[in-house]
Amino acid sequence: MTDSYVAFVRHGEKLLLLKRASEEFTGQWDGVFDYGNGHDEDAVLKRVSDSTGISLDDLIFVRAAENARYIEIGNRISDITPVLVISETENITPSTIYDDYVWVDPGDIAWESREKHNSRTLCYTDLQVDGSDQWLIEMYGDVGSCLYIVKTAIGSEKKVAEEMHARLSGTGSLQSALGEIFSVLHPTQMRGYVFVEASAKHHVEKLIGRVGGKDRSSRGVVNTTPLKNAKGVLGAEVPLQDVLPYLEPKSATTGIDIGCLVEIVSGAFKGEKARVLSVADTKEEISMELYEADIPMTLNMRADHVRVIERIG
Repeated sequence: MTDSYVAFVRHGEKLLLLKRASEEFTGQWDGVFDYGNGHDEDAVLKRVSDSTGISLDDLIFVRAAENARYIEIGNRISDITPVLVISETENITPSTIYDDYVWVDPGDIAWESREKHNSRTLCYTDLQVDGSDQWLIEMYGDVGSCLYIVKTAIGSEKKVAEEMHARLSGTGSLQSALGEIFSVLHPTQMRGYVFVEASAKHHVEKLIGRVGGKDRSSRGVVNTTPLKNAKGVLGAEVPLQDVLPYLEPKSATTGIDIGCLVEIVSGAFKGEKARVLSVADTKEEISMELYEADIPMTLNMRADHVRVIERIG
């Protein structure tokens, strides 16, 4: 058994991938690989610096995984420890066994490069072993995290998120996943979906008690009671850039324009329809006229108390 490690370098929200130019896995994309003890901070940082051209002053050792991964390299089994390192710069000069690099969204590690128009083969992929194309992603999950989307019944998003939190705070079969699921979030403007940050997809599937999608015939076996109204985990990792627009706070008046037709969703006039007369973005209020009322009436109301049912133009 050979001790080795792969260091994943993060800069902001981006992850560094390096293309192998020599030794095993030529042409495949990897983190910074080396033989030795992944818990030796000085040795890891020096190897990262030598392979990327990043100054040691710009590198921070974050953590090494508690458990190593067993990967076959050539005719030997290597005990590979995933490591996470933060870089203060994104300027790279690949060296040692690497000749190219790319910064990617962690959710796009295996994404097809638009610039190069070819598939990116991840390191340690063995065509003779099913699932080996996910090994690098799984190793990154041991020290980092990715976002996953859980499909829910419409209107049940908040309840599903609350039940997920309840399961994570309890005891029993989910104890093994407690340290692998980091957050659960339901953006109010998202209908039918809940975001879960976790180290790997299978932990999310265990949390909701479902493997596969909505089709019952495609679901596998999970030793967890299925979570009501949680239908399944969509696809694989989600690129952060696709999620950020839903996580950024927005004004309640966003999307409401003068002339829009709205329906009042709370208060004494709930269910009434009105035409927007003016929008006060600073106060997040709108002025509107009830157009179906027998007597014309103008109301001032918070923008989050209405929903747009017809837009102008």
